[in-house]
Amino acid sequence: MFGTHDLILFILSGLLLNITPGQDVFYIVSRGASLGWKGGVLAALGVGSGCFVHVFAAALGLSAILATSATAFTVVKYVGAAYLVWIGVSMWCKGSGDADDAQKGALSKRKVFSQGFWTNALNPKVALFFLAFLPQFVSADAESKPLAFLFLGILFTINGTLINMIWAWSAAKASDVFGGGGKYVHWIKRAAGTLFIGLGIRLAMADSAG
Repeated sequence: MFGTHDLILFILSGLLLNITPGQDVFYIVSRGASLGWKGGVLAALGVGSGCFVHVFAAALGLSAILATSATAFTVVKYVGAAYLVWIGVSMWCKGSGDADDAQKGALSKRKVFSQGFWTNALNPKVALFFLAFLPQFVSADAESKPLAFLFLGILFTINGTLINMIWAWSAAKASDVFGGGGKYVHWIKRAAGTLFIGLGIRLAMADSAG
């Protein structure tokens, strides 16, 4: 279909990758725990939208620039790393305050969505992943390889967003069980903040092959 092959294997491989926790999942879980199901879903949709940036980049061949240009990779890497550290520090400073802010309308839906978007879009590792993963399922004789890339990327992103919504629902339910906006949310925020700072440092220290 659309110049692709082994779609079942592609879907299964994608689902296995999507259920593996990473920085996107941790962001979604933290929002789901502190803001409830709707906040987690907004975060998941933001992450999915950021993923589309990499899908279109792969289809247009822009991801190849990150793979071959050390300068381009370094710039995107450091911007993304700085953003992750900033989110982590913000989570630490606010603690469990996001739940209160949301009730007051101070934490906008746009902010939750945009943070999810940039968390994914500014990660050059995701771009390189698509560049390495998608071609394995594109037929050599495909009439339009960009169309095949788009089809696979959209399919991967839709499946990933559905999985992320399950993460959001699970986090929201766990928050309800452990007392809503109390100590559970407070420590989830602190743990997520620490993790994001660590992920930012790790990304900053990574190279294009790592």
